[in-house]
Amino acid sequence: MGKLYIVSTPIGNMKDISLRALETLFSVDIILCEDTRKSGMLLEHYKDYSKDPERKPGLMSFYDGNEDRRINGIIELLKEDKNIALISNSGTPLLSDPGFKLVRECVKEKIEVMAIPGASALLAGLVVSGLPMDKFLFLGFLPKKQGKKRKMLEELKEKQTTIFYESPFRIKKTLEMIKEIFPEKQIVIAREMTKKFEEIMRGTAKKLIEKLGDKKVKGELTVLIHL
Repeated sequence: MGKLYIVSTPIGNMKDISLRALETLFSVDIILCEDTRKSGMLLEHYKDYSKDPERKPGLMSFYDGNEDRRINGIIELLKEDKNIALISNSGTPLLSDPGFKLVRECVKEKIEVMAIPGASALLAGLVVSGLPMDKFLFLGFLPKKQGKKRKMLEELKEKQTTIFYESPFRIKKTLEMIKEIFPEKQIVIAREMTKKFEEIMRGTAKKLIEKLGDKKVKGELTVLIHL
């Protein structure tokens, strides 16, 4: 019986990968990835860490659109003693990325699942936020529809740090909504974590809206608010 490895990859800075992750990626038979082209570039970048340059793992696309169709075949490969790694385009798999259904099926089939921990925008944003960390809630990406987003925000409980990812194209509208619901609460936006233009912005929703102004927001955003 093979094993399924959940491998974290860098979220920006290419040095943020563990030796264990590299050893795993170059030793498995197959790597499941959201984008085979990007994953191929990742392996090429770290090729000097391969113990056998002639041996390359196979790349298999695995994303939201094909996850359900792929699972049975992947389970069969694992039962055939193939070792398989799952990665996302960046960061830790399953956090707002596909993979949960596969892991659940592996557990059901008594196939060993191993985590190879590493970078995560969620944790990177949390530890630099300055907000309480004793209790926190991660929401993934908020709903795109304004009504569903408002309902989710209004139902949040107090005395916990709430974290979610947001698109740069929707962040201003989301801040406007937060300003109405939680006008006095302190918010932290961690943008482009570990990358060249990493930025941490702090303040109420009103202050952050003023800070962003009319400029176009770029990059990946992790938003934190302590209620």
